[in-house]
Amino acid sequence: MKRRPDGFTLIELLIVIVVIGVIAAIAIPSLLRARVSANEAGCIGDIRTVLSGQTAYRSANAGHFDLLPCLAQPGVGCIPGYPAGAPSFLDPKLAVPATKSGYSRFFTPGPAPVPLSPLASPSSIDGFVYGGTPQTLNRTGVRGFGGQEEGVICYTMNGTDPAGGTPVLVPGCPSI
Repeated sequence: MKRRPDGFTLIELLIVIVVIGVIAAIAIPSLLRARVSANEAGCIGDIRTVLSGQTAYRSANAGHFDLLPCLAQPGVGCIPGYPAGAPSFLDPKLAVPATKSGYSRFFTPGPAPVPLSPLASPSSIDGFVYGGTPQTLNRTGVRGFGGQEEGVICYTMNGTDPAGGTPVLVPGCPSI
């Protein structure tokens, strides 16, 4: 009687490789969709954080919004009389628009208020748009997001800036 050698045959190895390939073909697109969803949720969360910070800052800044660095350090030359050790309105990491979680963040300030109150920051603005666009369309994100001072967050289905580089969201932009 001939004894079979220990180990796997070529057919058995090929079957295992095919099974692994089928499982990967099913799982990888789902994982990519989950990653895109997580990136989009992170961008929306950051927009909400900035909108909330701007609203709180506005109440301390004579009714005006401001540039993001002033929200992170309001007592350093921003709000007159604001104590240097007092709490900030925004995390310093969000005060610098950058690429985070597959989305390139942006901040577009509106015009300076006229007239400007002496109780307000010299860098005060009347409006803004904060948002993000996918770093790589259809891989890191699908939609572009933007939020403005009224608390409205809207999106574009093609991943572009919903404000078109202006401090005002495009009219008719679908909101979240």
